Amino acid sequence: MSYFIHESSFVDENVTIGDGTKIWHFSHIQRDAHIGKMCIIGQNVNISSNVKIGNNVKIQNNVSVYEGVELEDYVFCGPSMVFTNDLTPRSKYPKGVSGYKKTLVKYGASIGANATIVCGHTLGKWSMIAAGTVVTKDVCDYALIMGVPAKQAGWVCECGIRLKDGFNCRVCGRMYELVNKELQEIARD
Repeated sequence: MSYFIHESSFVDENVTIGDGTKIWHFSHIQRDAHIGKMCIIGQNVNISSNVKIGNNVKIQNNVSVYEGVELEDYVFCGPSMVFTNDLTPRSKYPKGVSGYKKTLVKYGASIGANATIVCGHTLGKWSMIAAGTVVTKDVCDYALIMGVPAKQAGWVCECGIRLKDGFNCRVCGRMYELVNKELQEIARD
Protein backbone atom coordinates (compact mmCIF):
# COMPACT_ATOMS: atom_id res chain seq x y z
CA MET A 1 0.00 0.00 0.00
CA SER A 2 1.30 3.42 -0.93
CA TYR A 3 -1.15 5.22 1.36
CA PHE A 4 -1.99 5.12 5.08
CA ILE A 5 -5.34 4.18 6.65
CA HIS A 6 -5.63 4.24 10.43
CA GLU A 7 -6.87 0.92 11.82
CA SER A 8 -10.01 2.57 13.28
CA SER A 9 -11.18 3.78 9.86
CA PHE A 10 -13.32 1.86 7.41
CA VAL A 11 -12.95 1.81 3.63
CA ASP A 12 -15.71 0.21 1.52
CA GLU A 13 -15.22 -1.75 -1.71
CA ASN A 14 -14.30 -0.15 -5.03
CA VAL A 15 -12.61 2.90 -3.49
CA THR A 16 -9.62 4.50 -5.19
CA ILE A 17 -6.97 6.08 -2.95
CA GLY A 18 -3.94 7.85 -4.41
CA ASP A 19 -0.30 7.49 -3.40
CA GLY A 20 0.77 9.28 -0.24
CA THR A 21 -2.76 9.89 1.04
CA LYS A 22 -3.37 9.59 4.80
CA ILE A 23 -6.75 8.69 6.33
CA TRP A 24 -6.85 9.24 10.08
CA HIS A 25 -8.94 7.95 13.02
CA PHE A 26 -12.62 6.94 12.80
CA SER A 27 -13.15 7.95 9.17
CA HIS A 28 -15.39 6.18 6.66
CA ILE A 29 -14.78 6.13 2.92
CA GLN A 30 -17.87 4.80 1.13
CA ARG A 31 -18.05 2.69 -2.03
CA ASP A 32 -16.92 4.07 -5.37
CA ALA A 33 -15.32 7.17 -3.85
CA HIS A 34 -12.14 8.46 -5.49
CA ILE A 35 -9.46 10.18 -3.41
CA GLY A 36 -6.40 11.59 -5.17
CA LYS A 37 -2.72 11.59 -4.27
CA MET A 38 -1.15 13.23 -1.18
CA CYS A 39 -4.49 14.00 0.52
CA ILE A 40 -4.98 14.28 4.26
CA ILE A 41 -8.32 13.03 5.56
CA GLY A 42 -8.67 14.03 9.21
CA GLN A 43 -10.35 12.32 12.14
CA ASN A 44 -14.06 11.45 11.94
CA VAL A 45 -14.45 12.31 8.24
CA ASN A 46 -17.10 10.71 6.04
CA ILE A 47 -16.57 10.55 2.28
CA SER A 48 -19.84 9.41 0.66
CA SER A 49 -20.29 7.14 -2.33
CA ASN A 50 -19.20 8.40 -5.74
CA VAL A 51 -17.46 11.50 -4.35
CA LYS A 52 -14.42 12.67 -6.30
CA ILE A 53 -11.56 14.32 -4.41
CA GLY A 54 -8.54 15.68 -6.28
CA ASN A 55 -4.86 15.63 -5.34
CA ASN A 56 -3.33 17.41 -2.32
CA VAL A 57 -6.71 18.04 -0.69
CA LYS A 58 -6.85 18.56 3.09
CA ILE A 59 -10.07 17.70 4.90
CA GLN A 60 -9.92 18.53 8.60
CA ASN A 61 -11.72 16.73 11.44
CA ASN A 62 -15.51 16.18 11.54
CA VAL A 63 -16.33 16.90 7.88
CA SER A 64 -18.80 14.93 5.74
CA VAL A 65 -18.34 15.16 1.97
CA TYR A 66 -21.72 14.04 0.65
CA GLU A 67 -22.56 12.49 -2.71
CA GLY A 68 -22.83 15.25 -5.31
CA VAL A 69 -19.81 17.17 -3.99
CA GLU A 70 -16.56 17.33 -5.97
CA LEU A 71 -13.31 18.79 -4.65
CA GLU A 72 -10.63 19.71 -7.18
CA ASP A 73 -6.88 19.70 -6.41
CA TYR A 74 -5.48 21.66 -3.42
CA VAL A 75 -8.86 22.31 -1.76
CA PHE A 76 -8.83 22.91 2.01
CA CYS A 77 -11.87 22.02 4.15
CA GLY A 78 -11.63 23.41 7.68
CA PRO A 79 -12.74 21.59 10.84
CA SER A 80 -16.46 20.83 11.14
CA MET A 81 -17.41 22.68 7.95
CA VAL A 82 -20.62 21.38 6.32
CA PHE A 83 -21.62 20.37 2.80
CA THR A 84 -25.24 19.68 1.87
CA ASN A 85 -26.68 17.87 -1.15
CA ASP A 86 -30.48 18.34 -0.89
CA LEU A 87 -32.17 21.75 -0.82
CA THR A 88 -35.50 20.48 0.54
CA PRO A 89 -34.84 17.33 2.59
CA ARG A 90 -37.70 15.35 4.13
CA SER A 91 -37.20 12.19 6.12
CA LYS A 92 -40.55 10.85 4.93
CA TYR A 93 -39.89 11.69 1.26
CA PRO A 94 -36.27 10.88 0.40
CA LYS A 95 -35.24 11.86 -3.13
CA GLY A 96 -32.15 9.70 -3.45
CA VAL A 97 -29.26 10.39 -5.78
CA SER A 98 -31.46 11.86 -8.53
CA GLY A 99 -32.51 14.68 -6.18
CA TYR A 100 -29.01 15.71 -5.12
CA LYS A 101 -27.70 19.09 -6.24
CA LYS A 102 -24.08 19.20 -7.39
CA THR A 103 -21.46 21.28 -5.60
CA LEU A 104 -18.06 21.95 -7.16
CA VAL A 105 -15.15 23.34 -5.16
CA LYS A 106 -12.51 24.46 -7.64
CA TYR A 107 -8.72 24.30 -7.54
CA GLY A 108 -7.10 25.82 -4.46
CA ALA A 109 -10.29 27.03 -2.74
CA SER A 110 -10.32 27.15 1.08
CA ILE A 111 -13.35 26.72 3.34
CA GLY A 112 -13.03 27.85 6.96
CA ALA A 113 -14.08 26.03 10.12
CA ASN A 114 -17.83 25.64 10.68
CA ALA A 115 -18.75 27.17 7.31
CA THR A 116 -21.81 25.75 5.55
CA ILE A 117 -21.93 25.27 1.78
CA VAL A 118 -25.52 25.02 0.54
CA CYS A 119 -25.61 22.58 -2.37
CA GLY A 120 -25.95 23.45 -6.03
CA HIS A 121 -23.16 26.01 -6.13
CA THR A 122 -19.60 26.40 -7.39
CA LEU A 123 -16.78 27.85 -5.30
CA GLY A 124 -14.24 29.45 -7.63
CA LYS A 125 -10.54 28.68 -7.77
CA TRP A 126 -8.47 30.17 -4.96
CA SER A 127 -11.61 31.54 -3.28
CA MET A 128 -11.54 31.88 0.51
CA ILE A 129 -14.64 31.16 2.59
CA ALA A 130 -14.33 32.60 6.11
CA ALA A 131 -15.05 30.52 9.22
CA GLY A 132 -18.75 30.32 10.07
CA THR A 133 -19.92 31.61 6.68
CA VAL A 134 -23.10 30.27 5.04
CA VAL A 135 -22.66 30.13 1.25
CA THR A 136 -25.97 30.31 -0.65
CA LYS A 137 -24.78 31.22 -4.17
CA ASP A 138 -21.84 30.75 -6.53
CA VAL A 139 -18.48 32.22 -5.51
CA CYS A 140 -16.11 33.66 -8.14
CA ASP A 141 -12.38 32.99 -8.40
CA TYR A 142 -10.19 34.69 -5.73
CA ALA A 143 -13.23 36.04 -3.83
CA LEU A 144 -13.11 36.50 -0.06
CA ILE A 145 -16.54 35.50 1.25
CA MET A 146 -17.88 35.94 4.79
CA GLY A 147 -21.06 36.30 6.79
CA VAL A 148 -24.53 34.82 7.17
CA PRO A 149 -25.68 34.83 4.46
CA ALA A 150 -22.35 35.03 2.66
CA LYS A 151 -21.28 38.25 0.97
CA GLN A 152 -18.11 39.12 -0.85
CA ALA A 153 -15.78 41.08 1.44
CA GLY A 154 -12.86 41.49 -0.95
CA TRP A 155 -10.30 39.50 -2.88
CA VAL A 156 -7.48 37.13 -1.92
CA CYS A 157 -4.25 36.22 -3.64
CA GLU A 158 -3.43 32.66 -4.63
CA CYS A 159 -1.05 32.62 -1.64
CA GLY A 160 -3.97 33.44 0.72
CA ILE A 161 -3.20 37.06 1.52
CA ARG A 162 -6.08 39.55 1.38
CA LEU A 163 -5.61 42.06 -1.43
CA LYS A 164 -6.16 45.51 0.09
CA ASP A 165 -4.70 48.41 -1.88
CA GLY A 166 -5.23 47.61 -5.53
CA PHE A 167 -4.81 44.10 -6.81
CA ASN A 168 -1.15 43.42 -6.14
CA CYS A 169 -0.07 41.00 -3.40
CA ARG A 170 2.26 42.63 -0.91
CA VAL A 171 3.69 39.24 0.10
CA CYS A 172 4.28 37.14 -3.03
CA GLY A 173 4.14 39.89 -5.68
CA ARG A 174 1.40 38.37 -7.84
CA MET A 175 -0.61 40.97 -9.77
CA TYR A 176 -4.27 40.84 -10.69
CA GLU A 177 -6.82 42.85 -12.65
CA LEU A 178 -10.63 42.99 -12.74
CA VAL A 179 -12.10 41.73 -16.01
CA ASN A 180 -15.90 41.73 -16.26
CA LYS A 181 -16.19 41.92 -12.44
CA GLU A 182 -13.93 38.89 -11.94
CA LEU A 183 -10.34 38.87 -10.76
CA GLN A 184 -7.69 37.41 -13.06
CA GLU A 185 -3.98 37.04 -12.52
CA ILE A 186 -1.76 39.08 -14.83
CA ALA A 187 0.82 36.87 -16.49
CA ARG A 188 4.40 37.63 -15.49
CA ASP A 189 7.11 38.01 -18.11
